[in-house]
Amino acid sequence: MSYQVLARKWRPRTFHELVGQEHVQRALVNALDQGRLHHAYLFTGTRGVGKTTLARILAKCLNCTAGGRGDEGVTSTPCGECDSCLAIDEGRFVDLIEVDAASRTKVEDTRELLDNVQYAPTQGRYKVYLIDEVHMLSTSSFNALLKTLEEPPPHVKFLLATTDPQKLPPTVLSRCLQFTLKHMPPERIVDHLGKVLAAESVPFEESALWLLGRAAEGSMRDAMSLTDQAIAFGQGRVEHADVAAMLGTLDQHHVLALVEALADVDAARLLTEVGNLAEHAPDFAGVLDEVTGVLHRLAIAQMVPEALDNAQGDREALLALASRFTAEDVQLYYQIGIQGRGDMASAPDLRTALEMTLLRMLAFRPQGVPRPATTPLPLRGNSEGGTPQGGEAPPVGSQEGGGKSEAPRHPSPSSEPPAESTAPPPPWVEAEPASSPNPSAASEAPSPAGPTASPSSFREERPSAVTRPAESHSMEQEATPSGDAEPEPEPVSVPVAEEPDSAAVSNDEPAPAAVSDETNGHFSHSDWLACFETLGLGGLTRNLAAGCVVEKDDGERLRLRLDPTLSAMRAEIHIERIRQALAEHGITRRLEVEEGEIPASVETPRQQAERLAAQRHARAVEALGSDPHVQQLQRVFGARLIESTVKPAGDLH
Repeated sequence: MSYQVLARKWRPRTFHELVGQEHVQRALVNALDQGRLHHAYLFTGTRGVGKTTLARILAKCLNCTAGGRGDEGVTSTPCGECDSCLAIDEGRFVDLIEVDAASRTKVEDTRELLDNVQYAPTQGRYKVYLIDEVHMLSTSSFNALLKTLEEPPPHVKFLLATTDPQKLPPTVLSRCLQFTLKHMPPERIVDHLGKVLAAESVPFEESALWLLGRAAEGSMRDAMSLTDQAIAFGQGRVEHADVAAMLGTLDQHHVLALVEALADVDAARLLTEVGNLAEHAPDFAGVLDEVTGVLHRLAIAQMVPEALDNAQGDREALLALASRFTAEDVQLYYQIGIQGRGDMASAPDLRTALEMTLLRMLAFRPQGVPRPATTPLPLRGNSEGGTPQGGEAPPVGSQEGGGKSEAPRHPSPSSEPPAESTAPPPPWVEAEPASSPNPSAASEAPSPAGPTASPSSFREERPSAVTRPAESHSMEQEATPSGDAEPEPEPVSVPVAEEPDSAAVSNDEPAPAAVSDETNGHFSHSDWLACFETLGLGGLTRNLAAGCVVEKDDGERLRLRLDPTLSAMRAEIHIERIRQALAEHGITRRLEVEEGEIPASVETPRQQAERLAAQRHARAVEALGSDPHVQQLQRVFGARLIESTVKPAGDLH
């Protein structure tokens, strides 16, 4: 006997053998059991999902002579053994008229077909007209079919099938009971292929079935045909390497390697992986599509992990990979990937377009505040990157006026701790001075003297305007009316007096000292405030850490209390970055970040930065107010100083 292909050999012969399409199966079975039969059924869906198979099963249900209930009526469980069932399975049932509308589109063919409608069935209970690809009929053919389709004889049933229901006239759609068949998910295809190959005694690898399930694109018939081809290609076996070579598809391991390089922010590895892919001559546009598809699944894994499908057999790997990205990274990478896919048409070559798109993902990933123009992007593939791992932006507000730092950038482990920290202090005792921190207290501190005016600062005793840096606003001047127009005064630059090093830290704050387990057994809140600017945190991680205070440190576990208003930013990836930054400064602890109310008397790093910024601003305003040039402008022109536009020199970078 000649070989029968798997798609025909394993074609379902009853509703219960049907794989998938439960919504259609349930409706038809209930209608058959209750005797509520329509005269015209329309089955729609892509190729290979079971439209014709369903129509043939329904024809057997209408004409089975034995039936599952032991009578001669219509049944939902055809026996498959009576003459009618066997004839329908073998394609020789007289009363099942199958018509290929793609080859019989003329109105004459339709009229010839309808001439026999009035005659009673010869062999079965119903005369069934199965019209495949019905959308290919001409307009005249549809018009000839309409009247009969609406009111056929009681012994006639019309079963229509099409892959493009949009091309059917509304008059035809309104006369049919329509069932839309769904795509077959890869999981269902893989499960069915496994059962078929086990029954056929064909050895297989499950990963190879996932490749076949994806290549089938929702069509079970295509999956069975590809399986036949894979068996022949693999000499009786279905293995992953053979199927990948046969299909010419991209191995999913290469795609995951690219995404892992993105997670590690490793540009050199990224280009190496693209070079490895180029040896297999892949479709680089398809590679980018695969990468964006993985990013889409990573976003699902982060937001709704239980909704992540296992369509490619890599669900567990993606769940682990999703924890290495932030939500911002995934969303931006996906958007860049979609944009890069559209730019490939105008790129010099597809490989260049793929490399530039992947590098663009790293170049524009979220990094917090803008970094200086002279700082290179810190990719792991670039050994000269000068910023912390992960591309965190440098701390903002760490430079005071005159370029003086508020805290040492590289504390020395040998520096002496403050005298009051020789014993483990309470969590916030250092942050509770006699008077709570108040930015307005800066006005009570002595301010540095303003710069002395030089005789050459004025020409011909004309007052001059004070120039400010390019980023700041000019002072508002209200000139008094004058009868004689005077020449425009020549601007003179008046810099704000730089403060000495001792002014970099407020008088009520201890000087920052290096924190290590050797010099101090416990990590206090004052240590946290002192070393915060030296941790090198940036972006969302810095914002999260700036809202924390030290609650407890027992030498093994460091607990931080987080402001409840920042609870939405709490994520494991940020906590891990803070732990690594502390470990680099000698604080090796198991880090815990818990939400809780912070007392008003306790100062967080953010509040400390805001207070010091307010003090610098107050000193700058006072320095400008005491400047003789500014005072002369106020006397002569009635000018006034807009304090909100004043910025200390260190804040202009």
